[in-house]
Amino acid sequence: MMRTASAASFVLICCSLLISGPVEGRRAQHASADPSGELWVEPADLESRDLFRGPADGPTPPAESGSFAFVTKDTSGRSPGYDVRDGAGVIWSVKLGHEAQSEVVSSRLLWAIGFHQPPTNYIGSWTLTGGPEPGPQTGGRFRPEVDQWKAAAEWKWAEFPHAATAANAGLLVAQMMLNNWDLKNSNNKVIERPQGSPSRLYLVRDLGAALGSNEQVKWLRWTQLRFQQGTKNDIEGFEESGFIDGVEDGYVKFSYSGPNKPLVSRITPAHVRWTSQLMARLSDKQWQDAFRAGGYPPEDAARYIAKFKAKIAQGLALQ
Repeated sequence: MMRTASAASFVLICCSLLISGPVEGRRAQHASADPSGELWVEPADLESRDLFRGPADGPTPPAESGSFAFVTKDTSGRSPGYDVRDGAGVIWSVKLGHEAQSEVVSSRLLWAIGFHQPPTNYIGSWTLTGGPEPGPQTGGRFRPEVDQWKAAAEWKWAEFPHAATAANAGLLVAQMMLNNWDLKNSNNKVIERPQGSPSRLYLVRDLGAALGSNEQVKWLRWTQLRFQQGTKNDIEGFEESGFIDGVEDGYVKFSYSGPNKPLVSRITPAHVRWTSQLMARLSDKQWQDAFRAGGYPPEDAARYIAKFKAKIAQGLALQ
């Protein structure tokens, strides 16, 4: 009986270590962060991933300066947008405004470190045919509306099957690095793919509320009201914002005051180091390619990259 009790204790200790975070320096431990692959997959090819092209699981990216036929106007979000059809018959969800660039870069970076992301592209110049406002359009984020990336449901940060895993904690750390101040559950999508493996994916979509300031957000949780919200696609705000304010009682204190703030109140230094180690594997070219994909000029990209590298260094230094 004593041997049985000791064995049970050993199993419990191992499980608690898995949830609290991976042992550093060993990719086998990284892989255990999500054995199912539904939320995160070990990016063994991280150093060779093409961050300009991004995820290739979808139709051919739309052409720069191309023409697209109006299908409908998108009125569901804060940013203006359309659904359009290209010459091959593919329907694209187009987001305009400040969020278009920041969403593409943020999506590229999450995909680079192993989190599932749909293919997205930033098209700086394009023409709309038909609809209420035909003619040349400003730059937009193009995301294909295809069966393999169709959202079947939403998931909640605190309740979905992988809520207590190291991978989910690492995903939240990545949001803090991106300064994504809009961690509401409606941005989280479940993708059902009966012919795929795994057949279900959990991902964060609509990442446009990033790459700006994260320190102006006030969220009244009980009323669901928000005011003095952070900025989007704002290099000055991104540079001036904090990242980690310290460690208290074994948990990291982030410079974040947006929706679902309690989610990031139980992140350990090990979780931050895990995400920082993944980000640190990106080459200078990959960083530059991610921002080039988002249509950023080189001088702005260099400032963003410098801030990201400072955050990574801060994360790696946590004890």
